[in-house]
Amino acid sequence: MINDTIIALPEAEVNRKLLSLPGWTKSPEGLTKTYVQPNFRAAVALVNWIAELAEAMNHHPDLKIYGYKRVTVTTTTHEVKALTERDFELAGKNERVGIN
Repeated sequence: MINDTIIALPEAEVNRKLLSLPGWTKSPEGLTKTYVQPNFRAAVALVNWIAELAEAMNHHPDLKIYGYKRVTVTTTTHEVKALTERDFELAGKNERVGIN
């Protein structure tokens, strides 16, 4: 971001940044990763943890629990309808915590 302006990342930068995020993929909806948890309770706890992180960042991903223990996270920057640094920051924070 420059002067509070949200800037869409160029495709080459998106592809470069994806290399450091294992399991994350680029889709038409944004950056996406599915986490498989040991059980439903752990899946819900993961959603709650991501929700707190997203709230603190004021950057809210789409979260989906399915198959009782799978959580899919999809993040994009709605203001610019594209991927930005904010999306990669959110994805990176998930990875640094070491959630599978």
